[in-house]
Amino acid sequence: MSYKDTNTTIRNELRAMHKLNPETAKGFSALSAGAMTDGALDKKSREYIALAIAITQRCEPCITLHIEALIKVGCSREELGSVLAMCVQMGGGPAMMYAAHALAAWDEMTAPAA
Repeated sequence: MSYKDTNTTIRNELRAMHKLNPETAKGFSALSAGAMTDGALDKKSREYIALAIAITQRCEPCITLHIEALIKVGCSREELGSVLAMCVQMGGGPAMMYAAHALAAWDEMTAPAA
C-alpha cells in the first residue's frame, strides 16, 4: 500500500469512528482546531512538532497525515530532514525507523505523477 493510500484508508476509518462516536469526534476536532490556531507558532511549526511526536510515538498514520499537511504549508525536503534528524537524536533507533517512513511518505507524495 502507498502512503497516499494509507491516508485514504485512515480517513475512511476515521469517518466510521466519527459516525459511531460523534460527540468524541466533535470534541477532538475542536481540540485540534484550537491547537492549530496561529499564535506564537505558525502552522508549519506546529506541524513539525506534531510530526516529531508522531515519529517518536511510532504512529504511522499520524506520520503520513502530518507529512501531507507539511507539504500543503510549504515545508521543503531540507526542512523536513532537519526535523527528522532531531527526531532521531531524541528518539534513537526506533525514531530512525519511523523517520525513514516519514521521508519515504514525503518522497512519494511529492513525486511527479507518472
